[in-house]
Amino acid sequence: MILTGLAPDPRRLDYRLVEVDRGRFASLPAADLADLELRIGAEIPEPVLQRLQELADIEAAHRAGLRALARRAHARFDLRRRLLQKQHPPAAIDVALDRLLSAGLLDDARFAVDYAAAKAFRGRGPARLIRDLLAQGVERRVAEEAVRTSLAAEGIDPADAVRALAEKRARQLAALPPAVRKRRLTAFLVRRGFQGSDIRAVIDGL
Repeated sequence: MILTGLAPDPRRLDYRLVEVDRGRFASLPAADLADLELRIGAEIPEPVLQRLQELADIEAAHRAGLRALARRAHARFDLRRRLLQKQHPPAAIDVALDRLLSAGLLDDARFAVDYAAAKAFRGRGPARLIRDLLAQGVERRVAEEAVRTSLAAEGIDPADAVRALAEKRARQLAALPPAVRKRRLTAFLVRRGFQGSDIRAVIDGL
Protein backbone atom coordinates (compact mmCIF):
# COMPACT_ATOMS: atom_id res chain seq x y z
CA MET A 1 0.00 0.00 0.00
CA ILE A 2 1.33 3.40 -1.04
CA LEU A 3 0.98 6.67 0.85
CA THR A 4 -0.48 9.01 -1.79
CA GLY A 5 -1.51 11.97 0.33
CA LEU A 6 -0.69 13.71 3.61
CA ALA A 7 -2.24 17.17 3.78
CA PRO A 8 -3.55 19.46 6.54
CA ASP A 9 -7.20 18.90 7.37
CA PRO A 10 -8.92 22.25 6.64
CA ARG A 11 -11.45 21.56 9.41
CA ARG A 12 -8.79 20.83 12.04
CA LEU A 13 -5.36 22.33 11.42
CA ASP A 14 -3.63 20.03 13.91
CA TYR A 15 -4.83 17.00 11.91
CA ARG A 16 -3.59 15.49 8.65
CA LEU A 17 -5.68 13.87 5.91
CA VAL A 18 -4.01 10.54 5.20
CA GLU A 19 -4.54 9.09 1.72
CA VAL A 20 -3.56 5.52 0.84
CA ASP A 21 -3.57 4.22 -2.74
CA ARG A 22 -5.34 7.46 -3.77
CA GLY A 23 -8.22 6.79 -1.40
CA ARG A 24 -8.89 8.64 1.83
CA PHE A 25 -7.73 6.61 4.82
CA ALA A 26 -8.43 8.87 7.83
CA SER A 27 -7.95 12.29 9.38
CA LEU A 28 -5.44 11.81 12.19
CA PRO A 29 -3.64 14.04 14.73
CA ALA A 30 -0.41 15.37 13.28
CA ALA A 31 1.41 14.76 16.57
CA ASP A 32 0.62 11.02 16.38
CA LEU A 33 2.01 10.82 12.83
CA ALA A 34 5.27 12.63 13.51
CA ASP A 35 7.28 9.55 14.51
CA LEU A 36 6.03 7.28 11.70
CA GLU A 37 8.38 8.70 9.01
CA LEU A 38 5.66 8.78 6.38
CA ARG A 39 6.75 9.70 2.82
CA ILE A 40 4.34 10.40 -0.01
CA GLY A 41 4.86 7.96 -2.87
CA ALA A 42 6.54 5.35 -0.67
CA GLU A 43 5.16 1.97 0.32
CA ILE A 44 3.88 1.87 3.89
CA PRO A 45 5.62 -0.82 6.01
CA GLU A 46 3.25 -3.29 7.65
CA PRO A 47 4.01 -2.16 11.26
CA VAL A 48 3.35 1.46 10.25
CA LEU A 49 0.14 0.48 8.48
CA GLN A 50 -1.02 -1.31 11.63
CA ARG A 51 -0.26 1.79 13.69
CA LEU A 52 -2.21 3.95 11.26
CA GLN A 53 -5.18 1.62 11.63
CA GLU A 54 -4.91 1.79 15.42
CA LEU A 55 -4.90 5.60 15.27
CA ALA A 56 -7.89 5.57 12.93
CA ASP A 57 -9.80 3.27 15.31
CA ILE A 58 -9.00 5.54 18.25
CA GLU A 59 -10.12 8.61 16.32
CA ALA A 60 -13.38 6.93 15.30
CA ALA A 61 -14.13 5.88 18.89
CA HIS A 62 -13.25 9.36 20.17
CA ARG A 63 -15.60 11.05 17.71
CA ALA A 64 -18.39 8.60 18.53
CA GLY A 65 -17.86 9.37 22.22
CA LEU A 66 -18.04 13.11 21.54
CA ARG A 67 -21.32 12.67 19.66
CA ALA A 68 -22.80 10.63 22.50
CA LEU A 69 -21.75 13.22 25.10
CA ALA A 70 -23.19 16.01 22.98
CA ARG A 71 -26.60 14.34 23.26
CA ARG A 72 -26.40 13.77 27.02
CA ALA A 73 -23.92 13.09 29.83
CA HIS A 74 -22.67 9.55 30.45
CA ALA A 75 -20.69 7.71 33.09
CA ARG A 76 -17.46 6.21 31.73
CA PHE A 77 -18.61 2.59 32.08
CA ASP A 78 -21.91 3.29 30.36
CA LEU A 79 -20.25 5.17 27.48
CA ARG A 80 -17.73 2.34 27.05
CA ARG A 81 -20.58 -0.17 26.88
CA ARG A 82 -22.32 1.90 24.21
CA LEU A 83 -19.18 2.20 22.11
CA LEU A 84 -18.63 -1.56 22.35
CA GLN A 85 -22.17 -2.07 21.09
CA LYS A 86 -21.21 0.03 18.06
CA GLN A 87 -18.33 -2.43 17.53
CA HIS A 88 -15.42 -0.07 18.14
CA PRO A 89 -12.29 -2.05 19.20
CA PRO A 90 -11.95 -2.23 23.02
CA ALA A 91 -8.35 -0.95 23.05
CA ALA A 92 -9.31 2.04 20.90
CA ILE A 93 -12.27 2.79 23.16
CA ASP A 94 -10.09 2.88 26.27
CA VAL A 95 -7.66 5.34 24.70
CA ALA A 96 -10.53 7.49 23.43
CA LEU A 97 -12.15 7.56 26.87
CA ASP A 98 -8.85 8.61 28.45
CA ARG A 99 -8.72 11.50 25.98
CA LEU A 100 -12.25 12.54 26.90
CA LEU A 101 -11.37 12.30 30.59
CA SER A 102 -8.24 14.42 30.14
CA ALA A 103 -10.29 17.04 28.29
CA GLY A 104 -12.73 17.24 31.21
CA LEU A 105 -15.60 15.87 29.13
CA LEU A 106 -16.01 12.67 31.13
CA ASP A 107 -16.38 12.89 34.92
CA ASP A 108 -18.27 10.22 36.85
CA ALA A 109 -18.56 12.31 40.03
CA ARG A 110 -20.01 15.33 38.23
CA PHE A 111 -22.29 13.10 36.16
CA ALA A 112 -23.60 11.36 39.28
CA VAL A 113 -24.44 14.61 41.08
CA ASP A 114 -26.24 16.06 38.06
CA TYR A 115 -28.11 12.83 37.41
CA ALA A 116 -29.22 12.46 41.04
CA ALA A 117 -30.45 16.06 41.22
CA ALA A 118 -32.45 15.77 37.99
CA LYS A 119 -34.07 12.44 38.84
CA ALA A 120 -34.80 13.39 42.46
CA PHE A 121 -37.02 16.19 41.18
CA ARG A 122 -38.95 13.54 39.26
CA GLY A 123 -39.78 11.61 42.41
CA ARG A 124 -36.99 9.06 42.69
CA GLY A 125 -35.83 8.21 46.18
CA PRO A 126 -32.22 7.81 47.40
CA ALA A 127 -32.12 4.01 47.06
CA ARG A 128 -33.39 4.15 43.47
CA LEU A 129 -30.93 6.90 42.58
CA ILE A 130 -28.00 4.90 43.93
CA ARG A 131 -29.21 1.76 42.17
CA ASP A 132 -29.52 3.60 38.85
CA LEU A 133 -26.03 5.07 39.17
CA LEU A 134 -24.54 1.69 40.01
CA ALA A 135 -26.20 0.23 36.90
CA GLN A 136 -24.38 2.86 34.83
CA GLY A 137 -21.03 1.85 36.29
CA VAL A 138 -20.57 4.58 38.88
CA GLU A 139 -18.69 3.33 41.95
CA ARG A 140 -20.89 2.88 45.04
CA ARG A 141 -18.91 5.40 47.13
CA VAL A 142 -19.19 8.00 44.38
CA ALA A 143 -22.91 7.25 43.88
CA GLU A 144 -23.77 7.51 47.57
CA GLU A 145 -21.87 10.76 48.00
CA ALA A 146 -23.44 12.20 44.85
CA VAL A 147 -26.96 11.44 46.09
CA ARG A 148 -26.28 13.04 49.48
CA THR A 149 -24.68 16.08 47.86
CA SER A 150 -27.37 16.62 45.25
CA LEU A 151 -30.31 16.23 47.66
CA ALA A 152 -28.72 18.68 50.09
CA ALA A 153 -27.83 21.17 47.36
CA GLU A 154 -31.34 21.12 45.91
CA GLY A 155 -33.03 21.25 49.32
CA ILE A 156 -34.87 17.98 48.75
CA ASP A 157 -35.97 16.16 51.93
CA PRO A 158 -36.69 12.47 51.12
CA ALA A 159 -39.38 12.40 53.83
CA ASP A 160 -41.23 15.30 52.21
CA ALA A 161 -40.73 13.83 48.75
CA VAL A 162 -42.16 10.42 49.66
CA ARG A 163 -45.13 12.06 51.37
CA ALA A 164 -46.00 14.19 48.33
CA LEU A 165 -45.58 11.23 45.99
CA ALA A 166 -47.64 8.96 48.22
CA GLU A 167 -50.50 11.45 48.49
CA LYS A 168 -50.67 11.83 44.71
CA ARG A 169 -50.56 8.08 44.09
CA ALA A 170 -53.10 7.39 46.84
CA ARG A 171 -55.62 9.63 45.08
CA GLN A 172 -55.13 7.63 41.89
CA LEU A 173 -55.80 4.39 43.82
CA ALA A 174 -58.76 5.74 45.80
CA ALA A 175 -61.31 3.39 44.18
CA LEU A 176 -59.50 0.25 45.36
CA PRO A 177 -60.17 -1.60 48.63
CA PRO A 178 -57.97 -0.31 51.50
CA ALA A 179 -55.78 -3.44 51.70
CA VAL A 180 -55.16 -3.48 47.96
CA ARG A 181 -54.53 0.27 47.91
CA LYS A 182 -51.98 -0.03 50.71
CA ARG A 183 -50.18 -2.93 49.02
CA ARG A 184 -49.96 -1.19 45.66
CA LEU A 185 -48.91 2.12 47.18
CA THR A 186 -46.15 0.40 49.16
CA ALA A 187 -44.86 -1.40 46.06
CA PHE A 188 -44.93 1.85 44.07
CA LEU A 189 -42.89 3.74 46.67
CA VAL A 190 -40.38 0.89 46.97
CA ARG A 191 -39.85 0.93 43.20
CA ARG A 192 -39.24 4.66 43.40
CA GLY A 193 -36.41 4.00 45.83
CA PHE A 194 -37.67 5.18 49.20
CA GLN A 195 -36.79 3.52 52.50
CA GLY A 196 -39.11 1.12 54.33
CA SER A 197 -39.35 3.21 57.50
CA ASP A 198 -40.26 6.35 55.53
CA ILE A 199 -42.84 4.41 53.53
CA ARG A 200 -44.49 2.91 56.63
CA ALA A 201 -44.69 6.30 58.32
CA VAL A 202 -46.31 8.06 55.40
CA ILE A 203 -48.76 5.26 54.65
CA ASP A 204 -49.83 5.09 58.29
CA GLY A 205 -50.38 8.85 58.13
CA LEU A 206 -52.51 8.52 55.02
